[in-house]
Amino acid sequence: MSFSYDTKNELCRLPVQRQCCARAEAYGILLYCNTFSSREVRIITENPQFAGRIPRLFHKAFGLKFDRLPLPEQPGKLIFQITEQKKLDHIINTFGYDPQQNAALHINFGILEDECCRAAFLRGVFFAGGSITDPLKSYHLELNTSHRHVSQEMDPLLQDTGFLPKSVRRNGGYITYFKQSEHIEDYLTLIGAPVAAMKIMTAKMEKELSNRVNRRLNCDSANLSKTVSASQEQLEAIRRLEEAEVLDRLPDKLRHTASLRLLNPELTLTELAEEFDPPLTKSCLNHRLRKLQALAKDLEKREDT
Repeated sequence: MSFSYDTKNELCRLPVQRQCCARAEAYGILLYCNTFSSREVRIITENPQFAGRIPRLFHKAFGLKFDRLPLPEQPGKLIFQITEQKKLDHIINTFGYDPQQNAALHINFGILEDECCRAAFLRGVFFAGGSITDPLKSYHLELNTSHRHVSQEMDPLLQDTGFLPKSVRRNGGYITYFKQSEHIEDYLTLIGAPVAAMKIMTAKMEKELSNRVNRRLNCDSANLSKTVSASQEQLEAIRRLEEAEVLDRLPDKLRHTASLRLLNPELTLTELAEEFDPPLTKSCLNHRLRKLQALAKDLEKREDT
């Protein structure tokens, strides 16, 4: 199952208790469902858990039953429909609309004054029009409605709640979306899905840890490459001095340094410096090795002339 599907299943486990919150949740569903007008309510879902919640929610909110319910054991799309005019008028009047006008044009903010009702409304919005990308892939939550004014009014509603949404028009729909993981986590927590929010936090931590490990490995690999390259240059210089029988005529400190480098070609400067008795500083060892390389270059220049 998808992350969106699992999140909605988590939300479906929330009880339907207060009538005001049931109405607010149903309101969010209606504004983001397939059809909400003075002539018809049509809600279509493929989620059996959500399908089980809808009749209880509408009975609590409006005291009515759907005119059409999904058939028992019906696979695929599950359709809920209200066409009886008295029921439609009751729903429309509940939200403060004129039954003779389009009921889904605007959000009635008076219904959403209480924080619990606002959270319930946003839960209903997510039930009907929401989706989330798997956080292991990316961070993206979007809310899709067919009503332009509803989408426009959703932005200030979310901003008042502390979110920074963005909007886009796509395939005839009006999309409100988040790409900030923190806002997605807060939204899910607000509407009653803390487990899903925690999964996003966990996924983010795993990705951050993986990125840190990869950066460290890349850094270590680059440093190792530099160490090998430097060591190789030092060894070539020492062997050149050795072949020219210059090495034996050098001061003891340089001869000892050359000998230890030949015996320990794989060691870093820090590790090689600890092989001396007493140990050298990294700076001192680096100075000696550079002196050996400079002598080898001078020797090469003399040979070329």
